[in-house]
Amino acid sequence: MAHIIDGKELSNQVLIEVSSEVERIKEVHGIVPTLAVVLVGEDPASQVYVRNKIKRAEEVGMGSVSHRLDAKSTQKDLNNLIDSLNTDSQIHGILVQLPLPEHLNEDEVIARISPAKDVDGFHPLNVGALAAGRESLVPCTPQGCMIMLRQVHSDLSGKSAVVVGRSNIVGKPMAALLLQENCTVTIAHSRTQDIEAVCRKADIVVAAVGRAKLINSEWVRPGATVIDVGINAIEIDGKRKLMGDVDFDTVAPIADAISPVPGGVGPMTIACLLMNTTRAAERQLS
Repeated sequence: MAHIIDGKELSNQVLIEVSSEVERIKEVHGIVPTLAVVLVGEDPASQVYVRNKIKRAEEVGMGSVSHRLDAKSTQKDLNNLIDSLNTDSQIHGILVQLPLPEHLNEDEVIARISPAKDVDGFHPLNVGALAAGRESLVPCTPQGCMIMLRQVHSDLSGKSAVVVGRSNIVGKPMAALLLQENCTVTIAHSRTQDIEAVCRKADIVVAAVGRAKLINSEWVRPGATVIDVGINAIEIDGKRKLMGDVDFDTVAPIADAISPVPGGVGPMTIACLLMNTTRAAERQLS
């Protein structure tokens, strides 16, 4: 049976480090690193995510400010709020919870956020810096995945890695981070021919495609490390259950290490968001 990579335990370790960094910044600079979270509309899942992020921020001694806009808010309303947060010296990180209502332009919103306060790591300047191997604010989920991988592998150099999914939020930045660790990286997607065979060759499989239980034991080489980014809400017998992109029950017996859903990548994403906020604060103060 595979080693289960406990995202809750590992995220707690990251949050302890973040808490220490928050205290150091308070002592050295006399300020409290502060995260501003913007939520537009009443999407239930987004409300839960925002609540969890604010709760964790407060637990590590960080400041948090929540802005809630009506679902009918205009692009100008949202842009004006972002502009005000960009110029507020007491705000060090800005997160606009996605997805936004359909009438709002997400790309415009992401580009509006100051790159220095873009703790999601989605701004084109941060994306470009990551691709070039330069210092930047890195997307939180891929960053969390890398921390999990380093727990299993002391050296990732030379490993063969397949990232299933090519999204701007996870797939592409995940591939960039793996390249920085000298992995040989393949991005597999819906047009990949014989995708199962491609995945079976990998030492590391990162599943980030958004299809429940897509990846089963036929996709995974025995002894591989599997990181499951997928969070899919499935109705079973009238009850809502969260499932990953990996069929855990068939893959865990043959993998060397695997992350579960829930309790895997999810907690790491929030921990890395707060880590990015302290890094953003430190850079703004230096």
